[in-house]
Amino acid sequence: MADHTLCTDDTICEPGAIPFAYWTIKAGSPERVDGGVIAETFVSIYVNGQDLATLMCSPLDQEDLVVGFLFNEGVIASIDEIGLIRPNANETTIDVFLTRREFNAPRRMVLTSGCGGGISFQNLAETQVPLESAMAITPQVILDRMADLNQAATLYKRVRGVHTSVLASQQAVLFCAEDVGRHNTIDKLAGKAMRAGVDMRDRLLVTSGRISSEMLSKARQMGVPIVASRTAPTSISVGLAEAWNMCVVGYVRQGSMRVYTHAERLGLDDQND
Repeated sequence: MADHTLCTDDTICEPGAIPFAYWTIKAGSPERVDGGVIAETFVSIYVNGQDLATLMCSPLDQEDLVVGFLFNEGVIASIDEIGLIRPNANETTIDVFLTRREFNAPRRMVLTSGCGGGISFQNLAETQVPLESAMAITPQVILDRMADLNQAATLYKRVRGVHTSVLASQQAVLFCAEDVGRHNTIDKLAGKAMRAGVDMRDRLLVTSGRISSEMLSKARQMGVPIVASRTAPTSISVGLAEAWNMCVVGYVRQGSMRVYTHAERLGLDDQND
């Protein structure tokens, strides 16, 4: 298996990247650069010996990814249902053994629009109960946490080509995840929180990628009432957020943002616009 680190002349290695030389051209002047590219791999998930799914992902925090994926897709309801999680030597397969013997793998997978071919077992057309939460924050909190995300995106700063997401309280970032797939970052955040015993409900989720329907669904599963992004939401995600009592914020950049749904969570009153 390839060494997924970027080593430069000063011996600094960046996990999740591999060395790659390329040309840059600025103002018509070419320059050869010893840099790197983002590493992409796959991990196959087996639950109680049954093949569940294969995810294209970055070779970082894979056990967190698997735990979060199982939770966000409704396979488990808590970390206590996992008796053992074991990667193989090449980290291309992760076996998960539940504390219960019975496990029926979903028969129908839904390919989503996430980067790298996201997978969802849930039918997003099904009605879910609106999220019960009184969480409300100021717009400045979103700007501050987006600034924190930009600071935390260490792999992106080095090689680009990767998404970053953070799970945060109003005061600070709790967990950060980077991956080639934006939906994978959400699963990784869920896995990190569950394995650390941190409650995900009434938190803020901030991401660098487009807010697609499967990402919104994962945030709903985590009990997150506010989702903000540097870019845009899709039409389905906006519709789901409206129905699920979730605030969706897009284009959070340099002191500005667009609030698409449930603006009251940011102290805005649609009756007075």
